[in-house]
Amino acid sequence: MGTTWNVTYTGSARPSQLKADIESVLAAVNGSMSTYLDESEISRFNASGIGETSRVSSSFGAVLTAALAVGERSDGAYDVTVGPLVDLWGFGAGSEADWRMPSAERVAETLARVGQNALIWDADSSTLARRKPVELDFSSIAKGYAVDRIAEILESKGLSDFLVEVGGEMRMSGISPRGDAWRIAIEKPIAGQRGVAQALELNDGAVATSGDYRNFFEHEGVRYSHTLDPRTGYPVTHNLISVTVLHERCMIADAWATALSVAGPDEALRLAAANDLAVYLMVREGDGVKSRVSPAFSARFGTMTNK
Repeated sequence: MGTTWNVTYTGSARPSQLKADIESVLAAVNGSMSTYLDESEISRFNASGIGETSRVSSSFGAVLTAALAVGERSDGAYDVTVGPLVDLWGFGAGSEADWRMPSAERVAETLARVGQNALIWDADSSTLARRKPVELDFSSIAKGYAVDRIAEILESKGLSDFLVEVGGEMRMSGISPRGDAWRIAIEKPIAGQRGVAQALELNDGAVATSGDYRNFFEHEGVRYSHTLDPRTGYPVTHNLISVTVLHERCMIADAWATALSVAGPDEALRLAAANDLAVYLMVREGDGVKSRVSPAFSARFGTMTNK
């Protein structure tokens, strides 16, 4: 997945065997959902003919079903067919290395190949087809799914106290080796620096964060975020710079963190309230950063201000 993973646990499971089991799961997820691998499930579907029906694995289908649901509930702010736009703007597997600004004509042409409504998905038969040349991109949800699968492995071995992290997306259970809650830091949204904006104490659930402060480029003095709005075809221009979502499943938290990053602060809070999501936002205001939280977040943690 082009990133790192970490698992911390207490219990009697042998680390060497557990490590092998975890790496097997990660290899399977990568082999199914990576657009960087020509023979992955997702790459084979993207290369299939228009109207051609593909049968997909149960794991692929579970991720697709969740992604489509978030796309619908986010009013299109999230869309797993955004891949061609990601490539066009230089942030994907097929990126243009010189970061050239695409013309309005190219954006319009590419946008015509985006839209999850072009997918024909039958969950009962696990078959998938497309009405037009859209392409799937699970990069905003696959890491979260991998976290959930690793958590399932740990639970199947009788482990109840653990923290799983893949590329910054996390899921925890029980207590830490210190004997208290797991302490999770929300990072300060400052490019080139590492610092803690807020700390959470959790005994269960998942946490995913999306932000525009590390992956971006500049052109003629204008900063272009890697967060693309699939409804417009362009990088977002609002002042929301970091979104942290808490959920029972990391896959769902991962997808919603992306969706709300696209939506912007006001729409993100509206969507969070409508979907009962615990969300912590960091918003750029002048030369500073202010935090905003959803009702579900404040009900769990109270009102927090960034450090």
